Amino acid sequence: MNAKDFKRIALSLEGAEEGSHMGAIDFRVGGRIFATLAHVKQGYGNLMLTPEQQAAFVHELPEAFLPIAGGWGRMGMTHIRLAEANEDVMMGALRTAWQNRVAKNQTTKKAPKTPPLKTAAKKTASKKRIRRA
Repeated sequence: MNAKDFKRIALSLEGAEEGSHMGAIDFRVGGRIFATLAHVKQGYGNLMLTPEQQAAFVHELPEAFLPIAGGWGRMGMTHIRLAEANEDVMMGALRTAWQNRVAKNQTTKKAPKTPPLKTAAKKTASKKRIRRA
């Protein structure tokens, strides 16, 4: 498999779109990233997995998966070695990252903005001053 295959599979997932972050190709659903090709020159695609999913993928296929170095890797961000993955493995990994993002998007709906309490208190205080005058 290669970067073109990674891109083709990522974009085959419902609602997936190609974007760019810091000069690297990324793949988003609902405007949020689930995979990137930020390390394609090193032969990797990147997946946003949970730490538990990462551990399972690495345990099952250590020749194809490895944690990204540092804090990102500890949070579940995972490299997939493009040359070591077959179609089924890549589809499964990308679908898992996509499903994570879809689920997270559904739970992080933005609440309507409310004015800070200080602002509301200032308005009330201003009205009281006007009435007293």
